[in-house]
This record gives sequence, C-alpha cells and structure tokens, in this order.
Amino acid sequence: MNSNEHSTKTLQSLNDLITTLSKGDKTTYNNIIQSIKFQKNTFDEYVSWSEECYTRNCIVDNEEYELILICWCKGHKTSIHDHGGEECWVKVIEGEFKETIYKKNEKGELTAVKSTISKQNEVTYMKDFMGFHKLENVSNNRSMSLHLYAKPIRKCNVFDENSKSFVSKDLTYNTTA
Repeated sequence: MNSNEHSTKTLQSLNDLITTLSKGDKTTYNNIIQSIKFQKNTFDEYVSWSEECYTRNCIVDNEEYELILICWCKGHKTSIHDHGGEECWVKVIEGEFKETIYKKNEKGELTAVKSTISKQNEVTYMKDFMGFHKLENVSNNRSMSLHLYAKPIRKCNVFDENSKSFVSKDLTYNTTA
C-alpha cells in the first residue's frame, strides 16, 4: 500500500460506498472498494437466491459505474468470460471464491494460467488485457460477492464449452434496487 491508500478512511455503510464512488472517478475505485468493511446485514434488502444459478442483483447502475451483489449457492460458477473492455473489482462479502485466469496460447486455445482463493473482505481486480476469468463459490455454504464495474457492462464474451469459442452475451439482472 502506498501512503495515498492509507489516507482513505474506512467506509462503514453501503450508503458511504455509493456516495464516495459517486464523488470519485475510476482511478479512486480500488482504494474505495478496498477500504470498506461491511456489517453482516448490509445487503439484506438486495439478496436473492436461486438453486439453479448465481443471481445478479443490481444496487447501482449509472453512467460511471455499476454495483452488483452476486449471490451464489454452493458449487455455483461463472463461465469463462471477459468484461466488455471495462474494469472489474470483486469484494468477497461472505464465503470463499476461486478465481481462475485464462489466456489464449499460440494455437488460440484457452489455458489456465493462475488460480487464487479469495476470502471475506478480500478484493480481486480484472481487466480484459489480463485475460479471461471464471469465478466459483468453493465454500460449503451460500456466498456473496460485490462487483464494481467501471463503466457498466451491458455485454461480454462468454466461452461456450460446446463450440470451444466465445459468444457475445447480453447481461441482465435478477433484481434491481
């Protein structure tokens, strides 16, 4: 951490986070998302669960950023995907997640190049130049993660296992605040 990161006060609430994000620009988002510590019940009004697939629950969607709570049941995972050219920070609210990063090799095939486990309050960062990634809930319980995108992502490329190629996917929400 540099000295600027220490000067960011610890944010205490979701409203603090939204206000601070709205006043800042994307160069400050990393410090902001790292600094907040949430109470266990912070997201109660945004939570929705599905046994079928993780849920994307929109908290804020404006021209500058998108803030989404994703609720995962045990074993849920994303497809390998990009972020439509936008930056993405993921903060673990509850549970544990495995992130696997992929790159195309000289034959154009995807290969896993790195896997990490993230736990409560840890933050990961992804942008398309870093490759593609997949997230998976590896805890034995339901888990939640907060996703901050600068700017909002309306479409992304998702790896189709059957055709072994990427397809464009329009992104939607399960719930909207």
